Amino acid sequence: MQARNTAAAETHIDYFELIRKRYSVRAYKSDPVEDAKLTKVLEAARLAPTGANRQPFQLIVVHVKGREAELQRVYHRQWFVQAPLVICACGIPTQGWVRPADGFNCTVLDVAVAFDHLTLAAAALGLGTCWVAAFDVAAARQAFGLPGGVDPIALTPLGYPADHPGEKERKPLAELVRYERW
Repeated sequence: MQARNTAAAETHIDYFELIRKRYSVRAYKSDPVEDAKLTKVLEAARLAPTGANRQPFQLIVVHVKGREAELQRVYHRQWFVQAPLVICACGIPTQGWVRPADGFNCTVLDVAVAFDHLTLAAAALGLGTCWVAAFDVAAARQAFGLPGGVDPIALTPLGYPADHPGEKERKPLAELVRYERW
């Protein structure tokens, strides 16, 4: 029993420290991402909660090497193709849970939660990510071979950071939280 507790302690990461540590990486090393780490990152997304546990998403993992020009049409920043991998998170609205009261489809929300799990897991493993939503949707559909009914929601490079985090600028908690009523 002692050995298992020791192993668990060695892999324990303080969640709040991880949240502070994660940042939007905009420079990557070309070092490959180990398959075991990629699997852990993808597994973190799979375990994310979704509306009615429907998991209305698919993740497309793309090896960048040889596809740089095609990926640059999707998102034009040079750092986007520095990492060895790019992940496209796609939503499938017909599979998402819809709130009966007003017809709200949770698919985009579900994709965002899964993607956030992915980015936090990557940070825990020493990998970098950067949420990208300002991409060319038509180019993404073509580059990732998306069928109709599948929407690209967010992209991220995945690799080892070649930069360092800057100071996070966030609004104070008092500007973001209200208690009891608006």
